[in-house]
Amino acid sequence: MKEAGLLLRDAELDGAGRADVRVTGDGVTEIGHRLPRRPGEQVVECRGGALLPGLCDHHLHLHALAARRRSVPCGPPQVTDHAGLAAALRDAAPDEHGWIRGTGYVESVAGDLGAADLDRLQPHRPVRVQHRSGALWMLNSRAVAAAGLATATHPGIERDPRGDPTGRLWRADDWLRTRLPPSRPLPLDEVARELTGFGITAVTDATPDLDPAALDAFDRAVAGGALPQRLHLLGVPLGATATGPRVSTGPYKIVIADSSLPGLDDLSDRIRAAHGKGRPIAAHCVTREALLLLLAALDQAGPAFKGDRVEHAALVPSETIGDIARRGLRVVTQPGFIADRGDDYLRDIPAEDHRDLYRYGSLRAAGVPVGLSSDAPYGPLDPWQVMSAAVHRRARSGTTAGPAERVTALTALHAYLTPPEDPGGRIRKVAIGAPADLVLLHTPLAEALRRPSVSLVRTVLIEGRPVSPTPPRTG
Repeated sequence: MKEAGLLLRDAELDGAGRADVRVTGDGVTEIGHRLPRRPGEQVVECRGGALLPGLCDHHLHLHALAARRRSVPCGPPQVTDHAGLAAALRDAAPDEHGWIRGTGYVESVAGDLGAADLDRLQPHRPVRVQHRSGALWMLNSRAVAAAGLATATHPGIERDPRGDPTGRLWRADDWLRTRLPPSRPLPLDEVARELTGFGITAVTDATPDLDPAALDAFDRAVAGGALPQRLHLLGVPLGATATGPRVSTGPYKIVIADSSLPGLDDLSDRIRAAHGKGRPIAAHCVTREALLLLLAALDQAGPAFKGDRVEHAALVPSETIGDIARRGLRVVTQPGFIADRGDDYLRDIPAEDHRDLYRYGSLRAAGVPVGLSSDAPYGPLDPWQVMSAAVHRRARSGTTAGPAERVTALTALHAYLTPPEDPGGRIRKVAIGAPADLVLLHTPLAEALRRPSVSLVRTVLIEGRPVSPTPPRTG
């Protein structure tokens, strides 16, 4: 395939004219009208369908996506009440070590869960259930005992007034993993096929503090072809670099945990250390307090550093927008959360803060580059759903959250067409010399933008090769 090449005939480019596009090896080598077919060259009749650069999801968690496939759903839409949760945990298949792993829990299902609550739902096996935010694990008594929480000292272990663990464990994924039966990172081939089905050809994995085993697993997945997407990593430790083909080192991920905010000096020191190693930072901020702390720490850490970015920016007070722009920060955000759980936000967050939720339009108007992403598996993976959410900002009930933050469908698409190293910046084009990571749609671009949907995706090329996708998951 690489030697013979591929001729994409009569494709729409840039939403305007139509042309033939020749792919040779892993790149675009010729664009013109009525290009002659070469011997052995495969021809794809595009019939005026839009040909785009492959989409880039600027913030997700690959291994968590793989783990989700082997977990029992514990939250909406599959599980919505106490009885449903009890049935899900009762019927769940344990892993090879006898553990049950649940994901997606939210308090609207059965309130705040601790060990005693989970014991009443599933007392026979060790159970750990992850909150849909990804910030909290809830363990039953068997799991608490197996993980040794009673004698452990991790600061994320929640304890009752007597000092006994409640079964709730905050921001402790890496630590908890050391207390579980040993297991290898899960294969990524199924996740990669799902990404391909959405037209995603590049991803930024935002998992912090990747250990050598995780880095090696990523390198092997990309080098072996299990993960054909280009991979940008935020969790590479300071002083290290990603080494595999199609794998790059991104900004240094710093989690400003809303459950336990760091001190200003400590945060400034971490930022200064990253900048000293030549790395911008990517700061996890989901509360106004975290964002204000970050801005203060950046000012204390020294001059603005090109490439610094804010992850999520779930609540952005209007008075901070100018500071974000002044510091040259970019924002990687997830309006898909508005569509997925906007009703919860509108119910639980004070009305005066609703306009601050997952800002987009106002940030762009201030000159802040904005990249779009999913935060999957914690948010909806489908980029077309995220684009639609950026356009309409409608919750499941139909209520609009932050109408002033709406953008056009073309603006939202462009945010997915920016490269991993420049989210919200340069918009990639189908051009001679560009990588042949491409998405062919069934329709012209103008028609696709009227109703963004994964059903528009017809063919995906990665490194010039058509890649077989997995149909997107539903439910």
